[in-house]
Amino acid sequence: MALILGIESSCDETAVALVSSDRTILSHQLAGQEAAHAPYGGVVPEIAARAHADALPPLIEAALADAGVALRDVDAIAATAGPGLIGGVMVGLVTGKALALAAGKPLVAVNHLEGHALSPRLVDADLAFPYLLLLVSGGHCQLLLVKGVGSYARLATTIDDAAGEAFDKTAKLLGLGFPGGPAVERAAASGDARAVPLPRPLLGSAEPHFSFAGLKSAVARAADSGQYRAEDIAASFSQAVIDCLIDRTRRALAQAGEATALVVAGGVAANRGVRAALEQLAGEHGMRFVAPPLWLCTDNAAMIAWAGAERFAAGLTDPLDVAARPRWPLDPLAEPVRGAGVKA
Repeated sequence: MALILGIESSCDETAVALVSSDRTILSHQLAGQEAAHAPYGGVVPEIAARAHADALPPLIEAALADAGVALRDVDAIAATAGPGLIGGVMVGLVTGKALALAAGKPLVAVNHLEGHALSPRLVDADLAFPYLLLLVSGGHCQLLLVKGVGSYARLATTIDDAAGEAFDKTAKLLGLGFPGGPAVERAAASGDARAVPLPRPLLGSAEPHFSFAGLKSAVARAADSGQYRAEDIAASFSQAVIDCLIDRTRRALAQAGEATALVVAGGVAANRGVRAALEQLAGEHGMRFVAPPLWLCTDNAAMIAWAGAERFAAGLTDPLDVAARPRWPLDPLAEPVRGAGVKA
């Protein structure tokens, strides 16, 4: 059994975890930055990087103490090496390199997206490859066939904005606060999802991809019109996002006949409406539906440690000069798509 120390610092969550290869989470420490970024309505990269540098040393000490182990007891160090805000990624990766060098332990440079992609396997030992994954977060919205550790086929991506970014912008437009996803979900709970006519970009399109920029613009117009309650805009927006996600996922299911399950991961996977709709879709296709617990959907170090454990078991470690990467597609062979899809 291997014990992995994981470090996550790709955006605005600083986290450290100790996870064993038998799926036991021995400890998890997390420091959020909501108060620091709230005045700006979004994450400020420089503020985030400095906060990571301040938070990581005490979090590492706390994680080791909570697990009752010393650094010498760890079998490998796993750290997010991208994609993400490069300043924060560098802070976490350099810290991981320093720990690996000091303790003489292997380093596993983890793709943050692979952390999300493999996170359902941390809590579900029966989830077997291959599975269809809807990876939906603040920076990414993709459909991937997860064939195995390090083996991914991208079936769809966003051509402009990710769903999570649209949630954050909607929250800012409606004055709901930060972070935006949970704020919109709370407001939508008391709204009418049919009250505001909003578009469903690419719904029913033969093109497999996602698009949320037009929906975001429509929300801005609805908010500026003064005709609608914020709660009704939030509910109508949420339903539009769900409709788009389900339509695109249904299309992907038709192309992923060998998939053993429908899986969702990423920050937007914490949205209860999204989870319920995907679970219903999986049921219509007679498939298992797997979603991590809510805390494991948002950025965390347990998923990084688990991805590190899976890669370590496969003999996949990295040299200490491995570079941090602001962009790092899971499927580097996927054809570029129009718009922002070229970066995914």
